[in-house]
Amino acid sequence: MTQKAHLPLTRTALTRAASGSTRIPTREIEWQAGDTPGFRTKLLFEDKTTGETTWLMRFDPGAHGTSHAHDQFEEILVLEGSFYDDEHSYLPGDYCLRAPGTMHAASSKDGCTMLVVYRPARVA
Repeated sequence: MTQKAHLPLTRTALTRAASGSTRIPTREIEWQAGDTPGFRTKLLFEDKTTGETTWLMRFDPGAHGTSHAHDQFEEILVLEGSFYDDEHSYLPGDYCLRAPGTMHAASSKDGCTMLVVYRPARVA
């Protein structure tokens, strides 16, 4: 197994690796305030060519976001805690896939940590 050296922790996200694996000790990266109070993020991966990104996102207990939509597919995997949107409640291990343009508002009663991936909508 090939593993690249431990990278210095900066606010710069990873890009596509040419080969091997890259380890990121995410627990050592500081949370950044999101656009909405009570929402914090860590950008892990960004491909500026495709628009693809991967984030860790955390909701503080009681955080509530306003209704919005993304122009990309949004994939969510709940790691800790719980959150809810206009349609469902999500617990650790739950996965959510939202189509581009889907209106939603996310909130958390007790707090939540999730992995969020945004993928561009591909038009054939």
